Amino acid sequence: MLKEFKKFAMRGNVMDMAIGIILGAAFGKIVSSAVADVVMPPLGLLLGGVDFKDLGLTLQEGAEGTDAVVVRYGLFLNAVIDFLIVAFTIFLVVKALNSLKQEAPPPAPTEKACAHCCLNVPLQARRCPHCTSDLAAAGS
Repeated sequence: MLKEFKKFAMRGNVMDMAIGIILGAAFGKIVSSAVADVVMPPLGLLLGGVDFKDLGLTLQEGAEGTDAVVVRYGLFLNAVIDFLIVAFTIFLVVKALNSLKQEAPPPAPTEKACAHCCLNVPLQARRCPHCTSDLAAAGS
């Protein structure tokens, strides 16, 4: 069972996926920091000194020993901006990778259809081997 697990864990797809998840988590932290520490402070300053982390709607004030019930839409805005930056970055990476893929052009046709019997014949054929029609005269 240990050998079987080792074989499974060392397959290329599993390792690639693990590396992708680890790098994705690290990238997510970088983007969250960029949004919270770089993008949002100037945006808040432009909007009159607003700190997005503190934006919220208090539904119920806190009483003795209980916390207030607050809808923190500022944190939600930070998360939405995080998502948009990550999604756009992934879009750019996938687009760049797709542009690097060079697809071979389709091969040139080697056959043509006979205008009389609709069967395929070699391009160089002057007469259809199936119905014996003259292909040069038909303009095929």
